[in-house]
Amino acid sequence: MSVVRANERREQAWRAAIGPALCVLLALCALLATGCNGGDWPGKPDPDSRPVPADKITDFAVLYQTYCAGCHGADGRLGPAPPLNDPIFLAIVQPGDLLDVIQGGRRGTLMPAFSRERGGVLTDEQIAALAVGIKPYWSGRPKAENEQALPADLPRYAAGASETAGATDAAERGKELFGTACAKCHGKEGKDGGAGSINDADFLALISNQALRRIIITGRPDLGMPNFSEKTARGEDFHPLSSGDIDDLVALLAEWRTAGGQAAPTTAGQSLQLPRYKTEVMRETANRLGGGK
Repeated sequence: MSVVRANERREQAWRAAIGPALCVLLALCALLATGCNGGDWPGKPDPDSRPVPADKITDFAVLYQTYCAGCHGADGRLGPAPPLNDPIFLAIVQPGDLLDVIQGGRRGTLMPAFSRERGGVLTDEQIAALAVGIKPYWSGRPKAENEQALPADLPRYAAGASETAGATDAAERGKELFGTACAKCHGKEGKDGGAGSINDADFLALISNQALRRIIITGRPDLGMPNFSEKTARGEDFHPLSSGDIDDLVALLAEWRTAGGQAAPTTAGQSLQLPRYKTEVMRETANRLGGGK
């Protein structure tokens, strides 16, 4: 009997010693099995939580807030640069036009080039994402309560022949138009108006002819400047400006710039020094993806 009891005591002591260790071993085996099957256990990296490298980000909203909002405003408005969240601008600009400006900037102005070939920081894919994303990002948003329908006969976005040629007769016509369309806010000769002088060599040196044209077309609704068709702060004989009228006004402003001893800032297309084939392919792709023509 003593031998039997001794064996029982030894068995009980062995079980007491090995039991906890066996439980720990079984738990580890279960954890390892879960881990091998793709389970989410402490210490295992989550691929979705890994930071995305800066040059791999192609989300329009993220790119815009990082590289554009400082000048064009957090919501595309109320920035020092012309608003992008503007219905007239979105209606007349094409993704290819946006691509040109984002790639090459506007030399001599505050708009920088973002293409790496021009010293910028964005990849071709990121530039295309911005150029293609601007129109759908804001065009698809709900309209503001006071937002009016688009005017009829929208002027073309790009400059016409008279403006690009800088013809003297275009500037003369522009003077007459300025009197009815602009003088009430900017002054008779573009100086000392309540909205500030526009006949200012330093101002005109920092803005391209195309940017002037775009602002005349769209106005600055975020700052109270009327667009090409609105009669706000304009004479009774004012009529909506045609594309040719806007060409003439820009020719006048270009003449004022030259009179002030300043040269016109180089346009995006002239400043961009990318291989022609690459530029044309990217522009074609941007227009196609963005619904441009």
